[in-house]
Amino acid sequence: KDIQYIRSYCYNKLEFIRFDSNVGKYVGYTELGVKNAERWNNNPSQIAAMTAQREAYCLNNVGNDYRNI
Repeated sequence: KDIQYIRSYCYNKLEFIRFDSNVGKYVGYTELGVKNAERWNNNPSQIAAMTAQREAYCLNNVGNDYRNI
């Protein structure tokens, strides 16, 4: 339950937008990122897809990472 899924989008080593599963939406860090975040946050299927990534990717693989440590 403490697992956090973050998907960052960067250009020229500058992060301009990020999806954070704890927040449950996209957050923009530049002018372009804020505009894209507003557009993507208004699309429920986009938010649902990113939320599903947390369950599909993170929760299924967390056991593998802990076993290897």
